[in-house]
Amino acid sequence: MDASTKGRKSRRIFFAVAGLAVLIIVAGVVVSRVTKPGPARAAVPTSVPVVAGAAEQHDVPIYYDALGTVMASNTVAIRAQVNGQIVSVDFRQGQDVRKGDVLARIDPAPLQASLDQAVAKKNQDQAQLIDAQKDLARFKTLVLKNAETQQNVDAQQAKVDQDRAMIDADQAAIEAARTQLNYTTIAAPIDGVVGFRQVDIGNIIHTTDTNPLTVLTQLKPCVAIFTLPQDDLGPAREAMLKGSVKVLAFDQDNSKQLAQGRLLLIDNQIDQSTSTIRLKAEFPNQDERLWPGEFVHIHMLVTTRKDVVTVPPVAVQRGPDGLYVWVIKPNNTVEQRPVDAQTVNDQTAIISKGLTVGERVVVDGQSRLDQGVRVSIRPAKAAQQEAG
Repeated sequence: MDASTKGRKSRRIFFAVAGLAVLIIVAGVVVSRVTKPGPARAAVPTSVPVVAGAAEQHDVPIYYDALGTVMASNTVAIRAQVNGQIVSVDFRQGQDVRKGDVLARIDPAPLQASLDQAVAKKNQDQAQLIDAQKDLARFKTLVLKNAETQQNVDAQQAKVDQDRAMIDADQAAIEAARTQLNYTTIAAPIDGVVGFRQVDIGNIIHTTDTNPLTVLTQLKPCVAIFTLPQDDLGPAREAMLKGSVKVLAFDQDNSKQLAQGRLLLIDNQIDQSTSTIRLKAEFPNQDERLWPGEFVHIHMLVTTRKDVVTVPPVAVQRGPDGLYVWVIKPNNTVEQRPVDAQTVNDQTAIISKGLTVGERVVVDGQSRLDQGVRVSIRPAKAAQQEAG
């Protein structure tokens, strides 16, 4: 074997050994990557965390809600009944006054003079009457002695009657003048709160003035006017026939109760343009938390459902086939159950069919549920913190 042949043979051996070495290295890398431990995979959850609530039994009041406007039970524009100059104003703007309290005074001098004149006129006519009565007595005595005619007696009697009528007229004039004089003192006709003073002291006030002296409003009690759909008329009338109907007034945010009162009346006709009926509620308003012109939320108690099954409204879901809830079974799996439900408020939904008292329902976490899924109960506070 010559030298060239030996060289080629040695090169083939070298390449074969090198290729084998490369294969061994590659195989080792692959094996190391396959066998090298990777990051731990997250454990597949075995249950869905949810917040649970219980079906409970309660008496549930049913309220009709509406927007209402507060009005004073009485509003009086204080005006003068006689003309004259205002000599005093005896109230503060915004003051609480009682019936009979003096609000203002008009100069009484001209009307006092008229009263004095009427009294003097009566005294004059009374003197004439006395004189006429004496003449009549003499005429009657003389006619008995045939010294006077009966005609003169009758004429004198007529004069006496005329003087008496004049005295009656004088008395009426005195009463009229005294009444006009009394009108110079302007008093509050009702209990209430006075508004802005629109005429100042020293001004001449007239009975024909456009602006009143002030406006007096009675706030205790006050009323609220509100409307309901005509479909609610029947239950409202039935509730009123049973007795006093409680009405609550809340602030504009519908968060704070301002007053409690009663339904006073239902209007005698339906507004056909809006298909609504007007109602009026009365509130004692002793703390004056209601003010005329204020908008309030009205809650009128129509009836109370006795011993009904209730759940939180968030437990009730709506699907293609109607309303349903997720019921948690004793083994902590869930089932979808159709129910007949009526949401009363943010805290209560009445279940008339589909649930019994004591059963647990899902109130949070429904989106991840399916029929038969196992659930784990978590506290409501923790769910709220996660949501926040």
